[in-house]
Amino acid sequence: MVKTIWVTPVYLSVAWSLMISYQLFTEAAVKTIVSSIGFLFPSAGLWLSSRVDMIIFIYAFAWVFVLSSVIPSVILGKERSILVQFFVCLTLTFTAFIILDALENLGGPLINQLRGAAFLFDNPIFAALYLSLPYIIMFTIDWRAKKKQKQNKKLEESTQVYIENATAHEEENKGTEEATTP
Repeated sequence: MVKTIWVTPVYLSVAWSLMISYQLFTEAAVKTIVSSIGFLFPSAGLWLSSRVDMIIFIYAFAWVFVLSSVIPSVILGKERSILVQFFVCLTLTFTAFIILDALENLGGPLINQLRGAAFLFDNPIFAALYLSLPYIIMFTIDWRAKKKQKQNKKLEESTQVYIENATAHEEENKGTEEATTP
């Protein structure tokens, strides 16, 4: 419980930062990748250019999905209520939109500085890395969960073998004791 109290603000800060960043930078990254693909494969680039809004939605959804899945499970643990998870996700989303609006209204120069960092996403490699980040996070979480599940299964199997061997050994000793007892 104490760990959760200390870790929660850190996770919420990271989640907020990522939610703001996807709102600010996903469009620039997607457009860079689409134009890079269009340079190499003009017909594919033209087709993707007509669907930029859908592609932006998919990547924004990936960020929201990762954040709404990972952050509540870290904060609330594996055994969590759906309603509590909903309220945590709603709070994250609402906070991201409110703070982004507040930054745009009150901190014009600050938000312009943040948007000024969008030039980084003109680099196709950086843009591709940024767009692949939520998928890398999802893959890593799944990989770690499967690895832990395999370890637990091995431990369970070895425990079962140990119990079976101990029971067999005990029965052997019991039979030997009965045979030696007059």
